[in-house]
Amino acid sequence: MGKPRVGIIGCGGIANGKHMPAIKEAGRADIVAFCDLIIERAQRAKKDYGTEDAKVFKDYKDLIKEDLDAVYVCTPNRYHSVITVDALHAGLNVMCEKPMAINYTEALKMIAAQKESGKLLTIGYQNRYRPDSLCLKKICESGELGDIYYAKAKAIRRRAVPTWGVFLNEYEQGGGPLIDIGTHALDLTLWTMNNYKPKYVVGTVYHKLNDLVEQGNAWDNWDPAKFTVEDSAFGFIVMEDGATITLESSWALNSLDVNEAKTVLCGTKAGADMEDGLRVNGVSHNTKYVQKYEMDAGGAAFFEGKSNKPEVVEQNIFMDALEGKGELTVLPEQAATVTRILDAIYESGKTGKPVYF
Repeated sequence: MGKPRVGIIGCGGIANGKHMPAIKEAGRADIVAFCDLIIERAQRAKKDYGTEDAKVFKDYKDLIKEDLDAVYVCTPNRYHSVITVDALHAGLNVMCEKPMAINYTEALKMIAAQKESGKLLTIGYQNRYRPDSLCLKKICESGELGDIYYAKAKAIRRRAVPTWGVFLNEYEQGGGPLIDIGTHALDLTLWTMNNYKPKYVVGTVYHKLNDLVEQGNAWDNWDPAKFTVEDSAFGFIVMEDGATITLESSWALNSLDVNEAKTVLCGTKAGADMEDGLRVNGVSHNTKYVQKYEMDAGGAAFFEGKSNKPEVVEQNIFMDALEGKGELTVLPEQAATVTRILDAIYESGKTGKPVYF
């Protein structure tokens, strides 16, 4: 039996920066089909990552007719749902880049299609596979933190507004830093807490720094006329069991407290954070302590012959599930809850009122 045959839909930044290099490094699938509205990008991707006989398409509907085992949906957020639904109904397994969909309604369509098709659907939340994230998950599962009743989901950039592609286009993306990087922080927080039942959300969404002339951006200066999405957004999330989560996200914010895809957890027995590596704090023998975990393998591989890069681990988990050797880590229902909460933060930010579930 040969390697799984996979196709790439959308050959832009996330496909070239994450998925295709990770597929190549994992070495467990052949990329035999590429699709992009800009056909030259698909042709270049074929040259760099495809098999000799790989096919190139401009319309994803033609690609999903091919003899494939799975497709990777790497398009702007607006098209995640429609392409995923069509691919699932075509009998293909799907790895869809985060966020799951542009809104919760579209995410539910994806879940329905997955259930109807019986195929695999997972979402690209690769930060779950970082060594510190995996260790924190085990700490939480062991009960070491006790009942986790307060958490912070952190996705703060001081000045790092992505100026390429469609990042600044609200129609294509659905929003700015909240849906782009806030989604990672929230996913990581909900997953480590194993809590997916929100009760209500209060959100604030800001467009305060979009018009700056002196920007100090990490990349090229942004065009204020095109910067139509928020520059920062914040959420206050109360769960059904009473736990509280604060979500902070920004591409541009006058803050030195910068952290991306990080979480802080506070439990009845101990707390944990990722502020300076993975740390657990508590009290033992009537004395406060801070325990810091060393994530560097120190020359000893985590797994013999396998990479521990999050994006490569993500590919191996997907391949294991395809081959019936393991279970998916990121379930569509979990990813849909992330999207549901992000939706509520945007809605609350517009109305000034809480959103109840």
